[in-house]
Amino acid sequence: MSKDTASDPSLPVMELALPTPAPAIGWEEYFRTNPPPSGTEDAGQRIDKFISFHAKANRRVVLVTSGGTTVPLEKNTVRFIDNFSAGTRGATSAEYFIEAGYAVIFMHRQFSLQPYSRHYTHSKNCFLDYMQVGPDGSLTVDPKYSDHMREVLGKYQKAKQDNLLIMESFVTVEEYLFLLRRFTTALSTLRENALYYLAAAVSDFFVPPDKMTEHKIQSSGGCLELQLDQVPKVIYPLVDTWASRGFIVSFKLETDPSILIPKSRRALERYKHQLVIGNILSTRKRVVTMVTLEDEQDITLSDQELAEGVEIESRIIPDLVARHDRWIKKSAKHAQ
Repeated sequence: MSKDTASDPSLPVMELALPTPAPAIGWEEYFRTNPPPSGTEDAGQRIDKFISFHAKANRRVVLVTSGGTTVPLEKNTVRFIDNFSAGTRGATSAEYFIEAGYAVIFMHRQFSLQPYSRHYTHSKNCFLDYMQVGPDGSLTVDPKYSDHMREVLGKYQKAKQDNLLIMESFVTVEEYLFLLRRFTTALSTLRENALYYLAAAVSDFFVPPDKMTEHKIQSSGGCLELQLDQVPKVIYPLVDTWASRGFIVSFKLETDPSILIPKSRRALERYKHQLVIGNILSTRKRVVTMVTLEDEQDITLSDQELAEGVEIESRIIPDLVARHDRWIKKSAKHAQ
């Protein structure tokens, strides 16, 4: 209200009417009212074959989700809202999972970082700088990069040869949700041998198809007002139904250190999964906190380790493997 209105009680008081937020849609309603994106079942069948292959070998399989999701604003999408994530954590972790003996389903944002190729696709140097053309026209790797490239190439080829890596991509939050449901329900057949490493940065809000304009939103219309619906929290059915026997790890990224542990604990209490990996945006490559209902444990890198190129995922994954070991043994004991 204005100053004059506030000082004169005889004048009417004008109140600002705020819009009532739409109730959050439940996950069951979401999947019932939204059609699966094209290609969902084709991807699911590829994952079925991958899981079946490793089930015969009694090998553990991890689903790694990686990268951010988009929220289209038009059906013929020109504009969209994006989530901050290059997929570094997921792509790097996938390599260390393979080194630990796991087969990896890498569900990633299209064009985000991928295992092995990440060493070159998002380098400060163009990948062409790693190669040179000889006098006879032959193509070779610059000697100063060859040792590292040979090592990465060898690991990649071994992973492909042993069928330890399958990659499926998403772009939108809708694609992510439907693929997640399809892949986790398929992977649940491995029971305790399945690990779910949910590192993707998933949008919290979206525009339902029935509220979305068909064509590009025109700027001539003036200011753009958007009302977004809340994306359903699918970690609940994942933990409770889709992957109830597996070891489930979620992530919590914050910018305020004071709320990181309390929010991580609330997530564990609410969804009943096994672990939250908490990290602060500004220090996420140096320190993470492994949070359970019982305790929390920091994994950190020193300045020297960072300078030497040590990746914090090289410490996270062995810790997770040990926790997964204990989970499997505990589950087997309870089954007796």
